[in-house]
Amino acid sequence: MAPTHVLRCCQRGLAWIPVIFIALVVCWSYYAYVVELCIFIYMVFFHLSFVMFVWSYWKTIFTRPANPSKEFCLPKAEKEQYVKEERPESQQEILWRAAANLPLYTRTGAGAIRYCDRCQVIKPDRCHHCSACDMCVLKMDHHCPWVNNCVGFSNYKFFILFLCYSLVYCLFIAATVLQYFIKFWTNELPDTHAKFHVLFLFFVAAMFCISILSLFSYHLWLVGKNRSTIEAFRAPVFRTGSDKNGFSLGFGKNIAHVFGDQKKFWLLPIFTSQGDGLKFPSRLVNIDPEQPTVSLQPEANKR
Repeated sequence: MAPTHVLRCCQRGLAWIPVIFIALVVCWSYYAYVVELCIFIYMVFFHLSFVMFVWSYWKTIFTRPANPSKEFCLPKAEKEQYVKEERPESQQEILWRAAANLPLYTRTGAGAIRYCDRCQVIKPDRCHHCSACDMCVLKMDHHCPWVNNCVGFSNYKFFILFLCYSLVYCLFIAATVLQYFIKFWTNELPDTHAKFHVLFLFFVAAMFCISILSLFSYHLWLVGKNRSTIEAFRAPVFRTGSDKNGFSLGFGKNIAHVFGDQKKFWLLPIFTSQGDGLKFPSRLVNIDPEQPTVSLQPEANKR
């Protein structure tokens, strides 16, 4: 047990290396831009983009992934019976009885109830088990090593804003440093150690711009379609069959589903997403009469 515990602690420690790397790059970029270059006319917008970038990055990292509630756990008697059963058919009968009153639209590829043997819970729609976090995550999108966290229902808006503000931050630095970068190559820049900061600032900002732009564009497309990264690669299976657009409610409602109804909060890294992550409206609800109707109203007291 001890070696396993030590190994797990080492893995958790190593998982923070990408986050520490990003933090160091951001701190250096702040020092190079504010202290070394000290371009006063750009300071207001620079600090605004810097604060929003760090705020959204912080929220993405330290917002705990949302997990299935107790209603999706098997009662003790059914759980013991499920473990004792050896036939998959009998196990499914237990799951079907337990899930009779749960708001579930999706199934496994074989049409069975989605159940996590590791967490011992019936998986809500769009919920998946993350092997890195070792938990079931509501509306899981992916596990991101750059934030050392699972991106899902509780922090997906923060992740989108993190990409947005990091892109703005890098674009602003690249655009304002470009003139000094050109002077560097034409030998018009004074021969001080600041010129090396200029060189690296431009290259690092431009490199991150290219990578972040593609990722940000992809996730904006996912938001417009109301899909997760997992669903984009593997369409969710409903009672009527697989449908990659099963949760799409139209562009406007898809955007509101992630960012909320109040547009004044869209650009702030505060939680405004609709719903509770346990049940999701589906365009298939009208053709799946065996399923309960799902409300689209946001929770009033959601953190």
